[in-house]
Amino acid sequence: MSEATLRDRTAAPLTEDDAFAYAAAQGFAANPPGHVGAEVEWHLTSTADRRRRIDDETVKALLGVRDALPRCTRLSFEPGGALELSTRPASVRECFGDLEADRARIAAALADEGLELLGLGLDPVRLPRRVVRSARYQAMEELFDQDGRAGRWMMANTASVQVCLDTGTEAEIASRWALAHRLAPVLVAAFANSPLRRGEPSLWRSTRQHVWTAIDPTRSRPVPAGDPREAWARYALDARVMAVRGPGRWTVPRGLTFRDWLRAADLRPPTRDDLDFHLSTLFPPVRPRGRYLELRMIDAQPGPDWIVPVAVAAALLDDPAASEAAAAALEPLWAGAASADLYLRAATAALHDPAIAAAARACFAAALAVQTDPAIAAAVGAFTDAYVAQGRTRADDLVPGSR
Repeated sequence: MSEATLRDRTAAPLTEDDAFAYAAAQGFAANPPGHVGAEVEWHLTSTADRRRRIDDETVKALLGVRDALPRCTRLSFEPGGALELSTRPASVRECFGDLEADRARIAAALADEGLELLGLGLDPVRLPRRVVRSARYQAMEELFDQDGRAGRWMMANTASVQVCLDTGTEAEIASRWALAHRLAPVLVAAFANSPLRRGEPSLWRSTRQHVWTAIDPTRSRPVPAGDPREAWARYALDARVMAVRGPGRWTVPRGLTFRDWLRAADLRPPTRDDLDFHLSTLFPPVRPRGRYLELRMIDAQPGPDWIVPVAVAAALLDDPAASEAAAAALEPLWAGAASADLYLRAATAALHDPAIAAAARACFAAALAVQTDPAIAAAVGAFTDAYVAQGRTRADDLVPGSR
């Protein structure tokens, strides 16, 4: 296909049926399991002044001068200045080696400047303030401000470990999609690491998860059960439009879903390029990205321990024996339970919830049993012994009085 033809198709107005079919196809493409990717975020703070924010251009310049820019991963920044490293699709071992080498080099260079990478799901001290300037983030902030202040907290003050796993063969897509969703509350609970807000304990062990549930639900709630492609396409078309892009300042509509836009007579017709942009602004806990699934519900972890959720999630979805054990362990947890209730319990009680704790112990045992790399097995084992087996999380370490 020529570039001109591709541009014409991208810019041509969409029908509602075309948009549905395109979103369904873009969400899921068969891709046999075997690779993992990680997108790992850390808050960037000053050890001398925890309330100071450092803009992205300053950090990139600092790392460049010290020859500490990443060599194996991609560097990016979240709106509030949080630093993110993203790996290529690789084995868990390669993913660990690439990202950890870059993390250690960057952390050392920042430390020489009195700066620190803070592995917590929510900034524990600062009020939210955006330092990365772009039309996309300006529109996002305006959209979320229509519903209150939670969007600013999400954009500027949250950090996570995002795990990217292959969608699976055509025959596996539905089962892997379903297992990822069933596993999500256990991952929220086991890795809960954000109990502080504005310097004080909050009511949540994962305050990050609470913040995410408080923003626009049309783009942040879990995708409903059903055929993965159809459920995702419906979700996408019924989500609110973040921005109608154009020259100059983008328009941020109020309450307009993409389906509404397709049916509107008083707006320019949306194109496939508009739909591509819209799909990139949807943030459910499990997000389909074509050839891979993105797990977005895990709080940031300190230092090299970001590998634990990556290794656990990869084992439970990719290893047949571990997948079978996880599915069996999660069945009692989900029996008669609503998704919203489980996410709430996971974010508040975490592993102090007996049913979630039991599922977590079984899932972590299954994941640990299939680890083949000694260093990664040691990290998963240490985390399991210190937290999962004890019914505790890192959040309990940070809040006095939590057992």
